[in-house]
Amino acid sequence: MSTAISVDAVFKRFRKYDERNQSLKAAVLRGKRARYSEFDALVDISFDIKKGTIFGLIGENGSGKSTLLKCIAGILTPDSGGVTVNGSIAALLELGAGFHPELSGRENVYLNGAIMGMGRREVESRFDSIVDFAGLADFIDAPVRSYSSGMYVRLGFAVAVHTNPDILLVDEVLAVGDEDFQRKCLEKFSDIHAAGKTIVFVSHAVSVVSRLCERAVLLEHGNMICEGTAPDVVDTYLSNVHEESESDGEHGTRWGTGEAKIDRVELLNGDGELVKSLDSGEPAIIRIHCSGSKNLNSVIVGFVIRTIDGIVVGGVNSNLSDYAIDFRNGPLAVDLRIDRVMLVPGAYLLSINLTNDEFVNEYDYRDRFMRLEVVRSKSFHHKHCEEGPLSISGEWRTVSE
Repeated sequence: MSTAISVDAVFKRFRKYDERNQSLKAAVLRGKRARYSEFDALVDISFDIKKGTIFGLIGENGSGKSTLLKCIAGILTPDSGGVTVNGSIAALLELGAGFHPELSGRENVYLNGAIMGMGRREVESRFDSIVDFAGLADFIDAPVRSYSSGMYVRLGFAVAVHTNPDILLVDEVLAVGDEDFQRKCLEKFSDIHAAGKTIVFVSHAVSVVSRLCERAVLLEHGNMICEGTAPDVVDTYLSNVHEESESDGEHGTRWGTGEAKIDRVELLNGDGELVKSLDSGEPAIIRIHCSGSKNLNSVIVGFVIRTIDGIVVGGVNSNLSDYAIDFRNGPLAVDLRIDRVMLVPGAYLLSINLTNDEFVNEYDYRDRFMRLEVVRSKSFHHKHCEEGPLSISGEWRTVSE
């Protein structure tokens, strides 16, 4: 497979001004130059992207993802090293880039198309499809200064994907727009990929990166931490984030009256043995150690499991089983026994709360305080392919018509 993009030992440095002269007059009167410090946005970055692949760039804010994407697009020039691109590029990197705010959406489609290398006839032949994809038929003749941020991105993305580029660069397009537009973006990515094109995109939606991308790079403070298969890179990123959270003593957010408290949570397998992760498809126990005022005898415990992106997968509370915690005899541990872990392998976030039986007094709510790892069961030996967070199993059989 030939190489679409080659990033070779790229360095990029920026200046951060402590105070900037606002005019030539100010510079002359002050008799000195503006003071600044320098920081390395990218440090010796090297990797190759194969033609026809979907490639992800992930990392915290300020890690250098967008800077690297701009170097690939040719918007920024590396201070040393280089980027080799084989094929035409369409890039959607910044909100409203290439749009003139005083022009209408229609006029900006033609303007943006020309910037991306399309002739007027090409734009005309694809215009209806662009507008339909963006969902802006009712606003296409309004000036884009009246557009919301979501409308900006929808129109810009629609133009970019209709230029039929060899390589598509996208920066956080999934972070703006409603669920329907995000679905259309993902479907379009699949179409572009099926046509043998290359896609490189920056996203904080790591579950999407893990599912959609074949390979990825993790950046941290301008340095490349690792490059590899997307699931492996995402797992490294999530592990690093969790380790930093533990070292800082920060585990999500917490609120409540404090009359009852969640002290710690343990994970056990079906045999009651302490484990660090749960096996998909196997029994498990979530053990909640808690304490409270001795006058509390009807406390409800509940939990919610979310994906790393914050999407709720499921939740339950003890009131559904007519069970309540009684603290009159002191601290205790409560087990939730799960017959079968119905989650596909991956990382999730666990929230747990203690409340009264009328759900009015929130004693302790620990929101997204624990990272829950679900791994492939050792007893599973067959080819496995599941989509989404929910594990669905059953028996396949052929029935006669």
